[in-house]
Amino acid sequence: MEYRAWFQCINEGCGAVHPLNQIIYRCERCQSLLEVRHDLEALRHRSAAAWMKLFDDRYRSNQWPYGSGIWGKKEWVLPNIKDENIVSLYEGCTNLFWAERLGKLLGLSELWVKLCGNTHSGSFKDLGMTVLVSQVKQMISEGAPIKAVACASTGDTSAALATYCAAAGIQSIVLLPKGKISTAQLVQPIANGALVLSLDTDFDGCMKVVQEITKDPTIYLANSMNSLRVEGQKTVGIEIVQQFDWEVPDVFIIPGGNLGNVSALGSGLLMMRELGLIHRLPRIVVAQAQKANPLYRSYQKGFAEFAPVQAEKTLASAIQIGNPVSVQKAIRVLKQFDGVVEEATEEELADAAALGDRTGMFNCPHTGVALAALIKLVRRGVIQKQHRVVVISTAHGLKFTDFKVRYHDKALEFPCRHANPPIELPPRVDAVKAALDKALRERVV
Repeated sequence: MEYRAWFQCINEGCGAVHPLNQIIYRCERCQSLLEVRHDLEALRHRSAAAWMKLFDDRYRSNQWPYGSGIWGKKEWVLPNIKDENIVSLYEGCTNLFWAERLGKLLGLSELWVKLCGNTHSGSFKDLGMTVLVSQVKQMISEGAPIKAVACASTGDTSAALATYCAAAGIQSIVLLPKGKISTAQLVQPIANGALVLSLDTDFDGCMKVVQEITKDPTIYLANSMNSLRVEGQKTVGIEIVQQFDWEVPDVFIIPGGNLGNVSALGSGLLMMRELGLIHRLPRIVVAQAQKANPLYRSYQKGFAEFAPVQAEKTLASAIQIGNPVSVQKAIRVLKQFDGVVEEATEEELADAAALGDRTGMFNCPHTGVALAALIKLVRRGVIQKQHRVVVISTAHGLKFTDFKVRYHDKALEFPCRHANPPIELPPRVDAVKAALDKALRERVV
């Protein structure tokens, strides 16, 4: 059976289609975003049980390229790409962490955290970048004039793009907002040979510039308005269900910035239902930082309208986005998944990240936003004890050590309830013993 995929306009009144090897990011007719569509009738020739067995047989195998969490589902992602053009670092297949202690603290019987940061460049962006860069490699092999791939980024996208382009031997270009990303995030694209442009603006300003420069067909756009990225990222929901032996959790909670991840999560789950692998949909919660919360404001008005905001500086720098490109896709998904949007203040996200760390995690601030939203929804009874909840952790905490140091040094503008600063002592046994006696009497783990 031949499987096919193509770009299609998300505007139902338009529905224009384009081949995946066309250099295009918006519909030529109506300027709406595009999405990748699949020939579901062809995919239905294989039963749901057969798809599950195939995916399980490939999972973490050594058979190239199917051991990757993305390329093990190649027929559902890019069915027509040649294996020799796939650029994979065996992304995906990340730990689904049973957050038993944190769940008990919150009164939940089943809390899980999908550790998407436990991947090659340290964030979930690898899931989409392997697909985009692989398609670029194939397009170049077919004669496309592409000389470089570019993105605007708050850190994680640039790291993933630079990593995969370095592996493919393709030049990457990244536009970063000057002084608004962590040192760890800045050094990743530098180390991987990207052409790094630090612009004196915010992410939205970088996004405007990258959209202009990629009108040149020799520079290919890698931001999430390019739906090839979404195709890779959609596998996170599929993989989580697979890790639960093909049972659907009750609630997913995901941080939201540019909102491509939200539409991706929904896309994968909807495809599973269409092909009979699941028979119900979970609830999706999007968590936003209060200082960059345009989707939350729209949700408060029943999505009747959407207005961009000027994002303020937030500890959750990767989601410091006031004009998200994928907002219409995200709203469409939330309406299908009984969606909820919650916000978190700076204090709430920092304390939630630190509380999670005290129970065995090492959270990025964006995961802190999701955990803070979880805490608020549990308190309001929206999420209940019996629900199986999965929080999607989008990046590794090691990218944000500056944030953690400032928190535990109590150098932030709020009390930092879970701060754990080192105790400075003279090098004497009696001083150490006295400090230990005092600390162990007072400490509650």
